[in-house]
Amino acid sequence: MQKTILITGASTGIGKETAIYFAKKGWNVAATMRSPEKENEINTLQNVQLFRLDVMDETSISEAINETIGAFGGIDVVFNNAGYALVGAFEAMSNENIKRQFETNVFGVMNVTRAILPYFRDRKGGTIINTTSMGGLLTFPLYSVYHATKWALEGFMESLQFELRQFNIKVKNIEPGAIKTDFYDRSLDFASKPGLNAYDSYVDVAHNNMLKIGKTATGPLVVAKKVFKAANDSSYMLRYPVGGNGPLLLAIRWILPLSWFNTIVKRQVEKGFKTR
Repeated sequence: MQKTILITGASTGIGKETAIYFAKKGWNVAATMRSPEKENEINTLQNVQLFRLDVMDETSISEAINETIGAFGGIDVVFNNAGYALVGAFEAMSNENIKRQFETNVFGVMNVTRAILPYFRDRKGGTIINTTSMGGLLTFPLYSVYHATKWALEGFMESLQFELRQFNIKVKNIEPGAIKTDFYDRSLDFASKPGLNAYDSYVDVAHNNMLKIGKTATGPLVVAKKVFKAANDSSYMLRYPVGGNGPLLLAIRWILPLSWFNTIVKRQVEKGFKTR
């Protein structure tokens, strides 16, 4: 029987690449996004249908789930992929910035997950896959609030898996390292505060070094393939690191003392920064 995946944030980057990959593998794909009327590529693929879904709009979530079930006869996998990054010095971030970051990356995932659980419980099975990040288990400069959301998501899903296992519902976290997508352009929200320039020299150096890493990274196809592997994995394995040096960095993070690991990060991200 043909399986179905519902993907949030399918308009760009990892979400879009995953929609294309699953469609080519013969799956039904519910590609959801806030403005499906603007999409003119993946909607031409066989077995792909577009649905409007805003992760902060619970009505749109329920409607997208019901419309997907109506169109394809069911849902086997939900891929919580929608998200973005708030970047910059923490002191420059407003409450509104921080609230939006948590609403999208944490509460949005919770909204979609909570909405699909009754359906998965009734059918006694299903898989919830999440784009977390290697940034949910280690950290880099300027991403403090983004990291906070990804660490929250890792903790949430690690705990949630216990209560869902009795219903044969699997939870799987995809943890990309640096991936070359529009994440470093369209999906970045850079914080600034008028009159605050004390961090400027550090921000310029660290941010440019991070951009260089992102722009030379592998593309999103490697993540789509990992999502496909997780979707077809019958085990209850939780974490799937992927992309570039991400898996290696995570391994090193757990092996080395934190002070040693931080030295490695500083040498890469702070290269060219001179303290006063």
